[in-house]
Amino acid sequence: MFLGTHTPRLDDKGRLALPARFRTEMEGGLVITKGQERCLFVFPMTEFNRITGLLREAPVTQRSVRDYSRVFFASASHEVPDNQGRITVPAPLRDYAGLSKDCVVIGANTRVEVWDAHAWQSYLESTEQSFADAEEVLPGLL
Repeated sequence: MFLGTHTPRLDDKGRLALPARFRTEMEGGLVITKGQERCLFVFPMTEFNRITGLLREAPVTQRSVRDYSRVFFASASHEVPDNQGRITVPAPLRDYAGLSKDCVVIGANTRVEVWDAHAWQSYLESTEQSFADAEEVLPGLL
């Protein structure tokens, strides 16, 4: 499980250092791809394989499944962190997420998300009040 908020910087070569507590699960490889709200999703291989299996079983006759799968897989990049825990974020993914030097890396349960620092701050400002006011997110659980 990935938790917390971290603020690494993107270097001039497009590399981002993963937080130390995330590295063990990612050291064998990971997949980085486009996520919603213009962030990037980073999955350890086991989680990416699980999601791939679910999408494989989704009906390809449904347009939303085809559309999502195309963008999700076409933008995906397999990466292996270097000895310092850095991953290279491909230029098209950096452009999609509007990444500059200052980034925010958040733990999001089974995945990690990478945000431009300004985009993350804007997202929080627009959603924190509805989070604070939420009465029930998952019926019977939260």
